[in-house]
Amino acid sequence: MKKPVETEIKLRIPTLTAARALLRTQGFKVAVGRVFEQNLLLDDANGSIRASGKLLRLRRAGKQVTCTFKGVLKPGPYKSREEQEFRVSDFDAALALFAGLGYRESMRYEKYRTEFAREGEPGRATLDETPIGIFMELEGPAAWIDRTAKAFGFTKADYVTEGYATLYSADPGTQT
Repeated sequence: MKKPVETEIKLRIPTLTAARALLRTQGFKVAVGRVFEQNLLLDDANGSIRASGKLLRLRRAGKQVTCTFKGVLKPGPYKSREEQEFRVSDFDAALALFAGLGYRESMRYEKYRTEFAREGEPGRATLDETPIGIFMELEGPAAWIDRTAKAFGFTKADYVTEGYATLYSADPGTQT
């Protein structure tokens, strides 16, 4: 069975206005409206999930709850790794289930996210409003990411491949 792989990059954008203008001028339309996300990273008492380079996350985005496992990063210019996701109906019940298995909240980060798409395109752009800045994520095939980033005026040197857990941890103002 083939494992689903997520391939993405982040781009730092100076302002929300600039980000929306870039998306609009390149023909992107809102696919999923702006929603508040609460992301809880789960780990055991020894921090073994994070230490192994993997991630277990429970996300609440509006009324939608998603459980995500992310595998070890593959080397390269993109953030690329196995990703398994499924929806659950009850955030608190899912959190209790994981706690019963020995996985507790190790980190929490929050953001507002809006998803954008262009008709007929294989990738998506998301606009993330975070306490550490505005980020645009481009997720899809590598060639699409490169083409789209270039159209926005960015180069591979601008690609941010760290996850939000790492970015938030690096910012002392967002420690939880």
